[in-house]
Amino acid sequence: MPKLAANVSLLFTESEFLERFSAAANAGFRFVEYQFPYAWPAAEVAARTLGAGVEVVLHNLPAGDAAKGDRGIDCLPGRQSEFREGVERAIEYAREVHCPRLNCLAGVTPRGVARERLQEIFVENLRYAAGKLRSAGIRLLIEPINPRTVPGFFLNTSRHAEEIIDVTASDNLSIQYDLFHMQIVEGDLAKTIERLLPKIGHMQLADVPDRHEPGTGEINFPWLLGQIDRIGYAGWIGGEYNPLGDTV
Repeated sequence: MPKLAANVSLLFTESEFLERFSAAANAGFRFVEYQFPYAWPAAEVAARTLGAGVEVVLHNLPAGDAAKGDRGIDCLPGRQSEFREGVERAIEYAREVHCPRLNCLAGVTPRGVARERLQEIFVENLRYAAGKLRSAGIRLLIEPINPRTVPGFFLNTSRHAEEIIDVTASDNLSIQYDLFHMQIVEGDLAKTIERLLPKIGHMQLADVPDRHEPGTGEINFPWLLGQIDRIGYAGWIGGEYNPLGDTV
């Protein structure tokens, strides 16, 4: 059975963030992930996860200012120094909780900049981050995101993610494959996951079309999770969805 992790940025929101680790443990989870921990002291996040007896398996690099429309800054011109500072901050947080992988969000395509230039910046930043994370014993991930949920997002497809990995030429870079985003963008989940398996470092799930829990939409999760298990995926799958009602 795939190892399931609770994404406590979206799950257990009945409680304050730092209380969600205990809530996840009480619901039976041994593993958790979250999006952005940076509003809380790293030592406090570590203490709460340790106290709850849960293991952190993923969180994101800093992604800019969401209130100003940022959804990652990796591909954005003029923000390379900010990106590098974010890498150092993310490593600090990951070390505190012994998190083995960090996800990097590419960002929304700005107007008036050629995609070739954005890709060049994206790859340059990824090479820097992959090297820094390798030295810290942490794996770097990139996540394709559908343009319906995040209009204008630079990285949309698994094929593009593969291309980025090949061009970056780092052995410390993998795909964060989110079933919700990839079902919307390209479908054919089972065969795509099987083909990409050597390049997948983490997965996430939510049902389509509305990003609620499994069983509320069109994806056949009992069959798909079984297939993911059958092909030998040994990593985690994070539940990153918005519950229709109470999380439990």
